[in-house]
Amino acid sequence: MLRWYQAKLAARPLLTQSVGSAVLFGTGDVLAQQLVDRVGIEKHDFARTGRMVLYGGAIFGPGATTWYKFMQRSIVFKNPKLTLVARVCADQTLFTPTHLTCFLSSMAILEGNDPLERLRTTFGTAYKTNLMLWPWVQAANFTFVPLEHRVLVVNLVSLGWNCILSLINSKGEKDST
Repeated sequence: MLRWYQAKLAARPLLTQSVGSAVLFGTGDVLAQQLVDRVGIEKHDFARTGRMVLYGGAIFGPGATTWYKFMQRSIVFKNPKLTLVARVCADQTLFTPTHLTCFLSSMAILEGNDPLERLRTTFGTAYKTNLMLWPWVQAANFTFVPLEHRVLVVNLVSLGWNCILSLINSKGEKDST
């Protein structure tokens, strides 16, 4: 399985990482609905899962892949510790707010709700929750994981995170209706 993934990653990195993101965003939503909300298969919101798959594959996968390549190339200092701190800070102050804004507003639009209202009701919670987890994950990711595997690591951690994001977003969806 790992050899197959490596071959796909070498041949088509953006496509491979985007498909992986789509699958894992969808899986995170299924986990949120089935293990946390316990809605059961008959009440599962497949449209919600579809929106998560679409966002993961069309927006997050390409965005994260491009962002990590940019940081690898552009944020480099002689001191490796300074490089690490600068990358984590850039990730949390530039990429994360952009990603959360895109995620929450695109979900609201796809649900037929007001994106500004969604951001008003959910962005703060999502960003604060993000800051409890992701700086630590990214510090390890940028230190120990080769560039081509960073999106995969993020996607694996995102199984739990996307569950949280999906729950935050669905709370905003309920607040908007």
